[in-house]
Parts: sequence; structure tokens; C-alpha cells
Amino acid sequence: MKPVNKYLPLSALPRAFYERDTVTVAKALLGKYLVHVVDGQSRIGRIVENEAYLGPGDLAAHTSKGLTKRTRAMFGPPGHAYVYLIYGMHHCMNVVTEPEGTGTAVLLRALEPVANISDNTRGPGRLCKAMGIDLSFYGHDFCSDTLFIARAPGEPPDITIIERPRIGVDYAGEWASKLLRFYIEGNPYVSKR
Repeated sequence: MKPVNKYLPLSALPRAFYERDTVTVAKALLGKYLVHVVDGQSRIGRIVENEAYLGPGDLAAHTSKGLTKRTRAMFGPPGHAYVYLIYGMHHCMNVVTEPEGTGTAVLLRALEPVANISDNTRGPGRLCKAMGIDLSFYGHDFCSDTLFIARAPGEPPDITIIERPRIGVDYAGEWASKLLRFYIEGNPYVSKR
């Protein structure tokens, strides 16, 4: 694992980054760094896999059921976190996209550990566990300095983006087969090929 000081200072992406089309944001997030400052130490992981959820018309999206207490953050302003619990034990985190009221987001599925992460980061639940993310981050603003997404320092590496169907959404009819899961080709930290 690389030393953390090589990667600091990192700063949060601007709100405008998240205000764009959800698929555009999902692809642009690949290769960016997720940073969580815990007790003065930065946990850093490179985003290598995610899934786009396209709002109320997308039968795989939580917002397909409309505005609820659970989905309120997804309908909120872009650049905020939508965190939820699955199976009563695993946290998952989405990045809200597009203008407020749209109900769209990108689920972060896997990270490549960069600094101060020793746990498995393949899969959204493991990612959250390794990064120390739980329901207390519901609605968190990614434009903060404690949990944020940043550009990698230096020149961004060339990547090839693979598009596949999302995982675990068989209930969503035709939406289950749409190519809305994105990952970096050849990255060993992708959760599923």
C-alpha cells in the first residue's frame, strides 16, 4: 500500500461534477478517489466499479417507489450521499446525481485500496465497511472535507470502461439487462466480472 502523504492534499470535486447525467457521472467517477478522514487519518480508495440508477422510471432504482423517508436523499441535491442498509447488516452508499428532485444516483461497488485500507473492498457492503461508512452518513455532502471524492493527483491514467448489467436486480424486468454497471477493465478489485 502506498503512503498516504503522497496523495495529500486532495480536495473535493465541485458540485457541478455531480449535476450532470447519471451515466456520465458514473463513468467519470471511475479512477477518482473516495476519501474518508477518520481520527485524522485519510482512508483512500480508487473507485473501480459502480452502477447507475436512473430515477423513478428505472425499476431497479429505490426511487421507482417514489419519494419516501428512505429515498429522500436520492431526490435531494446532487453531490450528497444516499446510504442504506441491506439484509439488515450491510451498508451501501450512492452518490446523488442530476438536479434536485430527479431521484438518480450512482452506487459505489468497489474500490482499489490506496492508503490506510486493509479490508476487502470488493462489493458495496465491504466497501462501506472498509471505509467506515454507515447510516450516519445518510445525506452527507461530498463537497465536505471529511468524506469526499477527489481527482487522482497527476495525470489520470488511461482506462477502458466495461459496461455490464447491474448485479442483484433480477426483479426489475427489462431494467435488469440494461448495461448500467461500469468498471475499469482488468482491475483486480472489481467485485464481479
